[in-house]
Amino acid sequence: MEKIFKLKQNGTDVKTEILAGITTFFTMAYIIALNPNILTGFDVGSPLWNGVFMATCIASAIGTICMAFLANKPFVMAPGMGLNSFFALVVADIVALTGMTYLQSFQSALCIMLFEGVVFLVLSIFNVREKIVQAIPIGIRIGITPAIGLMIMNIGFGSNVAVYDANGHENYVMRDFFGSLTPTFLKRTMGESYPVMILTVVTVFVGFFAIVLLSHHGVKAAVLLGMLISSAIYWTGEALMLGVNPFSALEEETFVPPFQDMSETTLFRFNFDGLMQLGWITVVTLIVTFCVLDMFDTIGTLIGAAQRTGMLDEKGSMPQMKEALASDAIGTIVGSFTGTSTVTTFLESNSGVEAGGRTGLTALTAGVLFLVALFLAPIAAIIPAAATSAALIYVGVLMLSGLKALNFDDLTQTAPVFIMLLAMPVSGSIGHGIGLALITYTVLMLFTGRRKEISPLTFVLSIVFLVKFFYEV
Repeated sequence: MEKIFKLKQNGTDVKTEILAGITTFFTMAYIIALNPNILTGFDVGSPLWNGVFMATCIASAIGTICMAFLANKPFVMAPGMGLNSFFALVVADIVALTGMTYLQSFQSALCIMLFEGVVFLVLSIFNVREKIVQAIPIGIRIGITPAIGLMIMNIGFGSNVAVYDANGHENYVMRDFFGSLTPTFLKRTMGESYPVMILTVVTVFVGFFAIVLLSHHGVKAAVLLGMLISSAIYWTGEALMLGVNPFSALEEETFVPPFQDMSETTLFRFNFDGLMQLGWITVVTLIVTFCVLDMFDTIGTLIGAAQRTGMLDEKGSMPQMKEALASDAIGTIVGSFTGTSTVTTFLESNSGVEAGGRTGLTALTAGVLFLVALFLAPIAAIIPAAATSAALIYVGVLMLSGLKALNFDDLTQTAPVFIMLLAMPVSGSIGHGIGLALITYTVLMLFTGRRKEISPLTFVLSIVFLVKFFYEV
């Protein structure tokens, strides 16, 4: 382990790395079920759902293990949130435009994932993606970490856990519980679901406080222990307050992976004929769109996590960036082979970083757990979303500290960053946040007489984002 991952050189040990990998996995284990839900329209238990479930675990595992051995970084991969929703919309559009079945359209969209992965692998090998990273102005690079921190906190307080009322309406901790006029109003609105919201809020904050206190006392496994504490609280609350057996789902689940369903629906099931019915202009546009979104989501996540661990050099670059980006591309290619949308570095990797993860052993641990999840997915599924929210909020708070490196006296540096701080959590896209920051930076530098300080690639990237935001496809 020492020879492969250079543990001593990175100031860590096997125990810390494994605990960090476990922490990251359980923080993002929700993707195992959520990704097939999104890609199949919540068609739970169907052959396609089972195929995407298998693909999610396999592609996440292989991409993450590549990250472990190629880049020796503690970053974990999975089908990206936001990118999977866009993929589902593309599939629905293919259905509407061609009249093909959803499965045929899904298999057509997998071709786009294959092209994207191959393009990214080539760009990574020839260092093009790394040069794009270096073209991002240093001020924006400094601000990426805090912006992602706010985005993670927003996920923790919002979309990570939804409580549904009798009408199927989603209610969230920050927007609905703390945003409600009075508790009486919210209780009347939510009806029988109100106790679930109370239990969720208590679980989130007790878990968050537990993680902070454990971390304050120097406990390396603070995030994982905090998640276990908050899980125990939620399970107890379900049993005592709601009269629900928190482990009842395990009785109905099967632990046999649905290999046959994946073989019949998604495994190497590319529908190139169906894709070409869209026309080559539309196909190229979709490939470019996925590439732009994935590229900046990945770049932002890598820079954010690397900055938290001190992996960035004095120029704001990360060693082994080329290998890390290549691992991302390999994950996407494997995802297209097996049947899922773009695989990218996950925000939740930061939870493992905060638990002490510094090397690829953290990633390897999480990657192995994704393979184990093929057989034990029901167990991962009983970890309550409220417990993972506690971890996400804690990690988000820590990432805000990066703002202290920002030069607040220079508006050309602070304005793009603060636009990005708002844009990422509101838009839900790391890539869009970086794009808005680049546009803001370029405009301000142009009209403050500092045009020569704009690198040609930064200018080009700003134009690319302007076209993406305003050009109607």
